[in-house]
Amino acid sequence: QVQLVESGGGLVQPGGSLRLSCAASGSVFSIYTMRWYRQAPGKERELVARISSSGITIYGDSAKGRFAISRDSAKNTVYLQMNSLKPEDTAVYYCNAGLRERLGFSVQPYWGQGTQVTVSA
Repeated sequence: QVQLVESGGGLVQPGGSLRLSCAASGSVFSIYTMRWYRQAPGKERELVARISSSGITIYGDSAKGRFAISRDSAKNTVYLQMNSLKPEDTAVYYCNAGLRERLGFSVQPYWGQGTQVTVSA
């Protein structure tokens, strides 16, 4: 079955940058929209950014002007470039992909396990 694996999280100082990646593997037939969510302690999950199969992007308010989502369809990978990081960006970041498996009949959502991003001096 399909697996999404995030990487690139870690500890960074305020104002710093990180680049997250999420790679899909397994019996993937086609990937459509991919998204990054985050969830901070005690808060609900929040949409950070999304990118369609054609490359159209949408950002949450907290990400506008600082983050950039991109994808490499050949690698089944989505990225999140995070710049000018703030302490309030601290959260677990989750990758989400709408995709169809090779033996599947419909597009279904899949989630990664999450990667921790901590912004602190």
